[in-house]
Amino acid sequence: MSVERLKSILLVNTLVVAFAAFTVSGWLAFSAWNDNRVISGLATGRDIAVGDRARPEILLARGQFLMRRGRLDEAQALVPAVRISGDRRVLAAIQYDLANARLRTALRLIEDMKIDQAIPLINLAKDGYRAALSVRPDLWDARYNLDVAMRLVRDFPEIQPSSEEPPQETPEKLWTDLPGLPKGLP
Repeated sequence: MSVERLKSILLVNTLVVAFAAFTVSGWLAFSAWNDNRVISGLATGRDIAVGDRARPEILLARGQFLMRRGRLDEAQALVPAVRISGDRRVLAAIQYDLANARLRTALRLIEDMKIDQAIPLINLAKDGYRAALSVRPDLWDARYNLDVAMRLVRDFPEIQPSSEEPPQETPEKLWTDLPGLPKGLP
C-alpha cells in the first residue's frame, strides 16, 4: 500500500467524521433552539401542546403554563413523565410549583371564607412540598412553605383504638381543621 493511498483514505475518513460531527452538532443546536422556542411560547401564554416524551424542561414550562391558568389536574398529570425522565431538579421544581399553586388557591378560598374547600388543597400542597423535599432536601423554599401550610392545617396523629375496648360513638366535630391564619412568627 502506497503512502499516497494511505493519505487519501485518512483524508476521506477525517472528512466523514467531521461531516458526522457537524451534522450531530447541527441537529443538537436545532433541537435546543426548538426547545427554547416552545418554552418561550409557553411563557408568553401560547397554549402549545407537548408530548409525554418531551424534555423535562419543556414539561415544566407546560406545567407552569397550566398552573397559571388554574388547570392543576392537567399539570399534575405531567409529573409522572418528568419522574420517568430522571431529572431530579425539574421533578422537584414541578412538585414545588404545583404545591405553591394549590396553596395560593387555598388562600384565595380562605379569604372568601370557603374554609371547607381550602382544607383539601392545603393538604395536597403539604404533600407536594414533602414530595419536592424528598427529591431535593436542600430546597429551603419548600421547607418554609411546608411550615406555613402546616400552620394552616395541623397534622394530628391518628389514634388506633384497641380491639379490647368497645367502640365509642364518635363525637361530632366541634371545630374546624383550620385554626386560623398565621400572623407572622410565633
